[in-house]
Amino acid sequence: MRHDLLLDRLAVPIVLAPLAGGPATPELTAAVSNGGGFGFLAAGYLAASALAERLERTRTLTGAPIGVNLFVPGTPAPPRAVDAYAARVADDARQAGVELGVARFDDDDWAAKVELLLATPVAVVSFVFGCPEPEVIDRFHDVGSEVWVTVTRPDEARLAVDSGADALVVQGAEAGGHRASFRDDPAADPVGGIGLLSLLQLVRAQAEVPLVATGGIVTGAAIAAVLAAGAAAAQLGTAFLRCPEADTAAVHRQALADHAPTAMTRAFTGRLARGIRNRFLDRYSAAAPAAYPELHHLTAPLRQAGRAAGDPGLVNLWAGQTYELGRQLPAGQLVRTLAEEARAALQQARERLGPHAGGLGEDEGSGAEHP
Repeated sequence: MRHDLLLDRLAVPIVLAPLAGGPATPELTAAVSNGGGFGFLAAGYLAASALAERLERTRTLTGAPIGVNLFVPGTPAPPRAVDAYAARVADDARQAGVELGVARFDDDDWAAKVELLLATPVAVVSFVFGCPEPEVIDRFHDVGSEVWVTVTRPDEARLAVDSGADALVVQGAEAGGHRASFRDDPAADPVGGIGLLSLLQLVRAQAEVPLVATGGIVTGAAIAAVLAAGAAAAQLGTAFLRCPEADTAAVHRQALADHAPTAMTRAFTGRLARGIRNRFLDRYSAAAPAAYPELHHLTAPLRQAGRAAGDPGLVNLWAGQTYELGRQLPAGQLVRTLAEEARAALQQARERLGPHAGGLGEDEGSGAEHP
């Protein structure tokens, strides 16, 4: 296991989740890192050239360490299932006045982005949707980058550690946006996975690397809870969506100020994700196949039309289960506020244990009562 990891040096154990697909900006990444936390820049959906531009911009805004998150490529879906789904959603496209996109498979410019990050290293490269081959991890280690792998199950954690991961991002089912699962298998994971606190305990019992907890964390008390459960830091995504530095669509911001329930769905992208329930999610979740990124490309014009028209019923409103507790604050101020709340929550927890917490076993069987 590597020593002197970035997690040991953070002034504040708060990590900005990557937030691919729109909300992620260099300004948001830099603000979190400048605030003492650790900011990730999302590489998902970007060509390597666009990622290079965002990296350069971020480095002009902060001298603090930053990370980049990559999507591990999957495998193509059966064309028949994709075609059948396209026929189902065609009416919505016609009503929105757009044509459906081409349902194509791609690897998200994987190789080019790996080479870019090897040539211009960042402090941490993290991965979702799978674990890179050990050879890829070794190459990042050779240029000084740490490798974090996002896991949703104990078996994924074991594979990631065996492959050389320096830390694990443990994603509970409460998390907004895409599940980071290595395989999006409806049969193996029909209800969307294990809750964060349970998963954190299971992974901690077998993994000897630092853990970063993520999923449903939007308050300082929740940060305190995962730190007490053994996490080295908390990763927050939904909590930062309303920050002015985030490029969150207006229709999405409005939905985040509401109180509608969330649900898991493959309707928008073909990969299981949690979002605020709306018309499209409710209508098509049951029919959507596991077909990512084919469905992502297929529904992209619909989602774009919904954002342009201010129609929340067509937009993937990604959000964690506790999104309604989020706040509209500048990112740096939010980091500081969350850290203060976490410290207060941990102090309150110590006080609840009482002055004799360290010696609870001394009076067992004596009939003595503690104040």
